[in-house]
Amino acid sequence: MSLLLVKLALAPLLVVGSSLAGRRWGHEVSGLLVALPLVAGPILLITELEHGAHFAARAAAASLLGLVALATFVVVFARVARHAGWPVAVLAGWIAFLAVALAFGQTAIPAGIGFALAAGAFALAPRLLPADPPEQDMPIAGLPAWDLPARAIATALLVLGLTGAAAGLGPRLTGVLTPFPVSNTVLAAFVLVLEGPVQADTFLRGFLRGAFGFAAFCFAVAVLVVPLDAAGAFTLALGGALAVQLIARVIVGRDLAASAAAARDSAGARP
Repeated sequence: MSLLLVKLALAPLLVVGSSLAGRRWGHEVSGLLVALPLVAGPILLITELEHGAHFAARAAAASLLGLVALATFVVVFARVARHAGWPVAVLAGWIAFLAVALAFGQTAIPAGIGFALAAGAFALAPRLLPADPPEQDMPIAGLPAWDLPARAIATALLVLGLTGAAAGLGPRLTGVLTPFPVSNTVLAAFVLVLEGPVQADTFLRGFLRGAFGFAAFCFAVAVLVVPLDAAGAFTLALGGALAVQLIARVIVGRDLAASAAAARDSAGARP
């Protein structure tokens, strides 16, 4: 009963909390928060509790390949959203995610290679997004009252489904499906409808900036959960994810400031 309560409460509460913070502080912050392992972390933890450390280690290593599929979802959604409505963009993004994830689900690779692939995908994805004009970020507003309950229910269903089917799916398929874009889909679709594709891209870029921490979390779980106990491995993994996300945020912030300064200098130099 206690494990069932963890499945039903932990990940949905984390997702709702990050959603509320994003509403207050804007699209980019929302994307950064969604990039934390709010759903994957509880799924991997429950998998470890139910199936043991070795199963969880293999699932975490496979989830790194699922992150490549997640980066694919982001690019496909953003591209399709420029020419079609949100249902088509969501469907295209889900199909792309599942195609890449299921293809990787047949492959077993070391966690180090998986981390390199995930980091490379998150570094490449922003370059493949549509080029947007500069636009001020703003708090996410205007979402319907049922948004948060729907997001919590969708998260709980994903956690229940994946953890319940883990024994039958095996660690590789469980792992690659763990990063399924639940919160990304809900937030990106609503921002697209209410505020347009540029602000939706702002949210997705924020997610990609923070996703290096997501990859660091999965890698740390994959290599630490067997030699350490679950509490130690997941605590260190979460700390590593926060540290990597902060470093990535600082680096990207400096690059954006340098680009903005160069653009101002270029504009000022024109006759």
